[in-house]
Amino acid sequence: MEFVCKIGTPEGRILVEQHAARDERTVRSELEQRGYHVFDVRPQGLLSRLPLPRFGKRAAKISDRALMLFNQELAALLKSGLPMVQALDVLVDRQHEPFFREVLGDVREQVRTGKDLSQAIASYPDVFPNLYAPTLLAGERSGELEMVVRRYVRYQQLIGDARSRVISALVYPAVLVVLSFGLIAVMTLYVVPKFTEFFAALNTELPLITRVTLGLSSFASANWPFLLIGAVTLYFFLSRWSNTKMGRITLDRWKLSLPILGGIFERLAFSEFSRSLATLLAGGMPMVTSLEGAVGAVGNAYIRRELEPLTTSVKQGRALHEALIETEIAPDITIDMVKVGESTGALDDMLTHASDFLDQEVETRMQRLLAMLEPVMLVFMGTIVALLLVSVYLPLFSLLGEVRQ
Repeated sequence: MEFVCKIGTPEGRILVEQHAARDERTVRSELEQRGYHVFDVRPQGLLSRLPLPRFGKRAAKISDRALMLFNQELAALLKSGLPMVQALDVLVDRQHEPFFREVLGDVREQVRTGKDLSQAIASYPDVFPNLYAPTLLAGERSGELEMVVRRYVRYQQLIGDARSRVISALVYPAVLVVLSFGLIAVMTLYVVPKFTEFFAALNTELPLITRVTLGLSSFASANWPFLLIGAVTLYFFLSRWSNTKMGRITLDRWKLSLPILGGIFERLAFSEFSRSLATLLAGGMPMVTSLEGAVGAVGNAYIRRELEPLTTSVKQGRALHEALIETEIAPDITIDMVKVGESTGALDDMLTHASDFLDQEVETRMQRLLAMLEPVMLVFMGTIVALLLVSVYLPLFSLLGEVRQ
């Protein structure tokens, strides 16, 4: 019987191959004996023609919380003197997330065969954060893996706190936006159409604003299924496009051009870069390797692309602050802190200070944005509702005036 198998090689590649065996259990056993990690096995036929789940960011992803708990427990086990393989045995048994447990099991087997933990983690580039494997490598090279793991936990906490503050601050404005459009939709699709037949029976000339409102309401009421399908289709294509490399870069560049929000996104990205670079340098990694890891950890695709030449510039002997100036997008605070750090030999500390300063600026700008956004949203919602009410009741007031005359 033929089976379509999705397997991981010892070198970290993901392959989809066909194998003949008596049953699924047999093919799994044979592949595992040959050193492969089996992700999925399906009988060849109709189901096998369907796309296998993508093993990576979209198919499964280790949560930040699960990774943080794993690192905290790993640091505690290493501090107690437990060898790496035994520590991973304990962590695999304690892991409750099925996907993470499966990945950790394979990482443990790779370490058991003689690989370093950083090498085993690096074989899953789409599962673990870009900065994680280089951080572990720094700890392994310096002989201070436990301390480096704890430093990475602190890095996760600081980055997570910065993102959480931004998300929490945007919750209330998002609720206002949803309520505004919900109210407009209810009035357009339900309330205004009630007046259409009534105004038609009046057989009188309606004001322009009323005719426009009734026309839009009638169009939306008659075509809402098509409008809904169009909106879903547009969202689907935009989502697919934004997942492409060029789409993500274009979208992230557009985000940076937004008033106020653009500055927040920019500072968040450079805070990630500064803190990531500080974490790697403090762990003992060389500058070039640290730069590669820090640039890869930046969430904004456009800024990440613009920072990629940093590695080449530093390899050619240029100072980091000079290379940052050439990018023309780095904030002055980051450039100044890097320049001071390079001149004093305390670059990792100055990068940490730069990241803290940028985080504080993000929080200040978010507070300013909220102070502006709340009244703007209330005025916008009130204006739309007022226009709808005026357009509906204006003919009634005109009719009442005629009757009184």
